[in-house]
Amino acid sequence: MNEIAGTKEREMETYGKILLIAMPVFLLLVLLEKWYGWKTGKDTVRVMDMISSLSSGVTNVTKDVLGLSVAIISYEWMYTHLAVTHIKEGVLVYIMAFVALDFSGYCIHRIQHSTNIFWNAHIIHHSSEEYNLACALRQSISVFFRIFTFFLIPAALLGVPGNVIAIVAPLHLFIQFWYHTQLIDKMGFLEKIIVTPSHHRVHHAINPEYIDKNYSQVFIIWDKLFGTFQEEQKHIPPVYGITRPVATWNPVKINFQHLFLLINDAWRTKNWSDKFKIWFMHTGWRPADMEEKYPVHKIEDIYDFEKYNPNTGKGLQTWSVVQLLFLLFFISYLFGNLASIGSPGIFLYGLFIFVYIYAMTELMDASKYAYVWEGIKCGIGIYLLTSTKGWFGAEQFFSFIPQFIFVYLLASMYLSISFSIKRNVSVPSDSRVS
Repeated sequence: MNEIAGTKEREMETYGKILLIAMPVFLLLVLLEKWYGWKTGKDTVRVMDMISSLSSGVTNVTKDVLGLSVAIISYEWMYTHLAVTHIKEGVLVYIMAFVALDFSGYCIHRIQHSTNIFWNAHIIHHSSEEYNLACALRQSISVFFRIFTFFLIPAALLGVPGNVIAIVAPLHLFIQFWYHTQLIDKMGFLEKIIVTPSHHRVHHAINPEYIDKNYSQVFIIWDKLFGTFQEEQKHIPPVYGITRPVATWNPVKINFQHLFLLINDAWRTKNWSDKFKIWFMHTGWRPADMEEKYPVHKIEDIYDFEKYNPNTGKGLQTWSVVQLLFLLFFISYLFGNLASIGSPGIFLYGLFIFVYIYAMTELMDASKYAYVWEGIKCGIGIYLLTSTKGWFGAEQFFSFIPQFIFVYLLASMYLSISFSIKRNVSVPSDSRVS
């Protein structure tokens, strides 16, 4: 048991170090896309939407690094019990692992789009009403039980080792980042082989001609084999988002919004068969009595609707950018010092990160309870400062860090209250933009 726990801790630490390299690269590319779009007059990045996307990415990687999910059937178990041969490590085994992961990704992706309960794990990725590199980072935190490992059975049968899957999986995920952009047009012969920005723009679109198409993640061949491919048409510009807009910047809320709707519908509906059927019907299905009694806003005309955009002013926008920079400081220190912080410290730190993001995005939403969440965040932060007699050892690098964090927490609380008061007194409640 201790050996298993030790292996898990090493995996967490390794993943944290990988993210320390990946996060600055992703952030730089997001900012470059913003700069290039601004310079060329093709800007597709709204600041608050970008911050929401980056915050979502932080919640996702924090959850993964802390190991807050369990595989119902582990790949190691399948490899041990199902392998009919064992492939020696080499280039071939890594290619096989990559292809197996890509096919598995297609299957899972398609199920997520077609089944009510599984859509909840993917809605966050489609929730942005923009399409840019930042929205690629909108990833789920709502999956606590991974149940689709069995799609890797072909790899297990061929004896692809688990350590190879563990190396290839992050690479397969990270390589899906680049095609979330509107700044790259069609790419010639590559359109026939790999998923390109054009293919994935179709996937993120809510146009009737495009919706629920192009599920492939790296090789577009899966869509062409299984009849789910759709080419982007010049005369049909993609419109992005989801047909039931989430109307919030808060990634934690978005992650569970659809699930709460399913729970409420299953509880309230009078039809007993619908209480069970709702979970496994096609995405978006609701019992008839729920549609009538508790209607949910849905976009009727995709070419004439208002994007979510609370009227919060330039001051709050600037402060939100500053908050994001502090968040990146906090999360970078966590990922770089997982071993020295140890357990239960890393989980308390993770709690602080999640409450931080919740409070920040509630303020971005102009929520009247934003200052309450800010107070909870500051309370947790001050508790961690006092209980660790510093900030998890950061004071050994720079002695002023605990004092700096304390001043930041007080300033953050003050500004949260100030923006909340200003919002309630003087700012109109318009929350959408054409």
